[in-house]
Order: sequence, then C-alpha cells, then structure tokens
Amino acid sequence: MRILVLGGTGYLGRHVAARLRALPGARILAAGRSSADGFGVDLAADPAERLAKTLAAAAPDAVVNCAGVTGGDPVTLAEVNARGPAVLCAALREAAPTARLVHLGSAAEYGPGAPGTPVTESAPACPVTLYGATKLAGTVAITTSALDGVVLRVGNPVGPGAPMASLPGRMAALLRSAGREPQALLRLGDLSAHRDFVDVRDVAQAVALVVTTPGHLPPVLNISGGAAVAVRELVHVLSRLADFRGRLEEGAGGGSARSAPVSWQCSDISAAARALGWRPAHTLDDALAALWSATAESVP
Repeated sequence: MRILVLGGTGYLGRHVAARLRALPGARILAAGRSSADGFGVDLAADPAERLAKTLAAAAPDAVVNCAGVTGGDPVTLAEVNARGPAVLCAALREAAPTARLVHLGSAAEYGPGAPGTPVTESAPACPVTLYGATKLAGTVAITTSALDGVVLRVGNPVGPGAPMASLPGRMAALLRSAGREPQALLRLGDLSAHRDFVDVRDVAQAVALVVTTPGHLPPVLNISGGAAVAVRELVHVLSRLADFRGRLEEGAGGGSARSAPVSWQCSDISAAARALGWRPAHTLDDALAALWSATAESVP
C-alpha cells in the first residue's frame, strides 16, 4: 500500500508517519515544501493542476493530510487550514479519485460545549475562533468532495514532542527550566477550563485504522480521550512528575487565544469505537509521563 503523508514533519504528522511505517506492506511517501521523496507540495499556494501532477506521480492508495496551523495571521490560517484541503480534494478528484483521504480536523470546530454533555459528530459546528472556523472550512471541503474521505476531529493532543504552542508543551518546558528550586515561581493564565485530552499516539493509531479499514466509513469521527479534564489537573500532574517545589500562580489572562472562548469541551468517541474498533489506549497520565520523559532528551 502506497500512503502519501502531507505535513509529516509536524507534531501530529511525525507520530502518524511513524505508526503508518509499521503497517505490513506499507510504503510511506512524504510530501511537503521540502521532501526527500521528491513530492514537493505546498497546500497553501500550489494550484490544483500542479498538485494533481504530483499526486499522479505518487499514485497513492491513501492520502493522509496532517498539514495545518494552529496560530498566525488570518491569511495564513485560511490558506493552510481552509484552502489546503479544498485544493487537495480538487487535485485528488483528477489524479487519484479512488484513494482514501484521511484529514486531521479539530474539536475546535464544534465551539463551546455544554458542561456534562459530550458532543457527537452530528452536533452543529459553531466555532468561535478563526482557527476553529478555518478548520471547519477544511472539513466541509472534504465531506462535500464526493471522495472517499474521512475527517478525524482531534481533541487536545498531548504526549511526547508536544510543541511550545500547546499548553502541555509550554508547561513541560517551564517546569524543566524551573527545576526543583523551592523559590521558583511560575505565573500561569486561567486554568479553570476543561479539555478533552488525547494521547498523540492514539491519534496515530486512529489514522492507521482509517487507512486500513475497508468499506464505507463515516465522514467525520471524533478522536479524543472521551472525558473533560480540568486544565488545572494537567498542570498539577506535570508538576508532580517534575517534582516541582516552587509555587504556581494562576491568573486571569495568558491563555491560548484559539481556545480561550471555550470553557468546556468534551467529545463523544463512541462512533469511532463502532466504525474502527478504536479506543484510547493511553491515559492522560501516560501521555504526560511520556511528554515529561521526552523533554529530558531535549535538554543539553
């Protein structure tokens, strides 16, 4: 099986590509702005005709789109998160119409959740941030394309390699820098929100299952931990792993601009269990322990 992976050098993409390489008989083809496999692709700028030629040369059985941005100016968000999936669909229709397309969406597409009620895939999508809106536009491009496409709406990914742009990655870096000094003080933003965290390795497993599961699949599947966890609890778990002996000071500001308007988020993951037999294999504690261990490897 020939699997073309776009965005394979990003946080999610690296884990996805590694998991797909372990599939029996799989040949992973990397595509990006600079690719060792020779498949140069820029979803934010390439015209559909050029991308179609690249896809025809790759002749993939499946295409996995991990490309996306979580922040930046509105133009960048729109070009990568909205235009990218749309031009990819146009090119696939011309060059590889039978290939399965797996696209990584985001739970941010749903917008604010009602406390105590996990959101299902049939719930109205009401994003309240530009990030969520552009991700939703990408999802609509996939689901209306008439291709064999599946969008995985991923919750808050956490685990080894979490970037500084994410709260877990930023918190791990702060704790690693602070050390065990009792006089250390970390000033944080509002930690009262609840999020549905999912181990990045479980996300990669879900992608592998979509790629290898034959037959029709639902166009959108939630991939999350299936439980709302207080962000404050995540910070405390990381603090214990770090044996942090200083003081944490929580404030009213300083949170993520793309998620601040959403105080509670949780996804119903029963559809993924039915369609793929997928369930999270890692707990949040597992994910945070792996994240903390990975940060030690990056310290000089």
